[in-house]
Amino acid sequence: MGRKRFTASAKQLAPDPRFASKMVAKFINSFMTNGKKSTVQRFFYDAMDIIEKKISDATPLEVFEKAIENVKPMIEVRSKRVGGSNYQVPRPVNRKRQTTLAFRWLRDSIRKGKGRPIRERMAKELMDAYRGEGTAMTTRENVHRMAEANKAFAHFAR
Repeated sequence: MGRKRFTASAKQLAPDPRFASKMVAKFINSFMTNGKKSTVQRFFYDAMDIIEKKISDATPLEVFEKAIENVKPMIEVRSKRVGGSNYQVPRPVNRKRQTTLAFRWLRDSIRKGKGRPIRERMAKELMDAYRGEGTAMTTRENVHRMAEANKAFAHFAR
């Protein structure tokens, strides 16, 4: 059985052209489907332009970073089998997984909203997350609530 090989994708990731941010580049890559990076970049930068017009007290990059920071979960529940029963055990989330989950929840909530152009949905969801509202924040709150409800099983964590 061969050993796992990890790619150096974090080292190879080039910052995005407009903001020179690796976090933005990672978000664009996670949002991309069928290799259409330039399309997602256009959507993202249009969303940043909309945010710039609507929020005057912060730059669009600050809004994006604060939105990601707000959506990141601190704790999650993992299923663990103990003595024939499955328990939802609350566990702390490492930094890399926090960012991944935040990207995933934002992406899913942006894709869910139908009826408006994706750039508007992206701008709205990022502004909502910046304010601590929105669908992605609701998902985070549900995860935290589940962890709080199951903290009696925390002693099962390794």
